[in-house]
Amino acid sequence: MPSHLPEPKELKDLFEGVLGRDITLAPAAPFAPGPQVPASVAMYVDDSLRVTALIACDLRFSAYAGAALGLVPPGGAEAAVEAGGLTETLAENLYEVLNIAASLFNAPGAEHLRLHELHPAGAPLAPMVRAQALTLGRREDVSLEIGGYGKGQLSIVMVA
Repeated sequence: MPSHLPEPKELKDLFEGVLGRDITLAPAAPFAPGPQVPASVAMYVDDSLRVTALIACDLRFSAYAGAALGLVPPGGAEAAVEAGGLTETLAENLYEVLNIAASLFNAPGAEHLRLHELHPAGAPLAPMVRAQALTLGRREDVSLEIGGYGKGQLSIVMVA
């Protein structure tokens, strides 16, 4: 059973529903996390615990999505961006957002995936996680603007 690569409209609808804010979505260049580019990476696994997909988001999207879910004022998200990493509260909120995002992969006839772990922005990424985030092929790269917060980048990467 192949895994489902979500379409941009599915992303827009999910994030608008979860965050309760308008989302403006546009195509973007592939997002490339690195030592100077903080990123949050959510790892999704199948029933045999094989990493099948990941969602990588830049620090801005990570902070804005975490803040929007928790009704944290935009200044709190901006402070995290300036500090170069998420607070524990923003990381927990982002985990919830990306846990719900697992539903994007679970289309009829597709392999069932679930969130296995989140590497929040701010901590160094393991080389294997960073390499998987850079995988080319089946992926969707978008910029998302969260109403009242700002714009960030997100990539969905199918790694298996």
